[in-house]
Amino acid sequence: MVGEGSLRIDKLLWFLRFAGSRSLAQEWVAEGHIRLNGRRIERASTPVRCGDVLVLPLRSGVRVITVEQLPRRRGPVEEARGCYEVLDAAGSPPLASQSDLPEPAQT
Repeated sequence: MVGEGSLRIDKLLWFLRFAGSRSLAQEWVAEGHIRLNGRRIERASTPVRCGDVLVLPLRSGVRVITVEQLPRRRGPVEEARGCYEVLDAAGSPPLASQSDLPEPAQT
């Protein structure tokens, strides 16, 4: 059973609007691609607490978030976004951008 200060990951993904339904969230977790604090999870009942870091594979790319507060319901998008912080900015340049590469040697 999930404790007072935690929420099942399937409910969290649904409440935060990363999954369209709770059953889709359960399937997504069961696939084993989601990481919670660096470890792979496969159980939809895994508890998530404030401060936990989630790595979520999305269609647009991998998203890393930290849970700031646990939502009480599946509310509007603005309410959901207030419950987490994105740790990786979408569209950020790769670690080694083209400008950081050395110039090719001329022959």
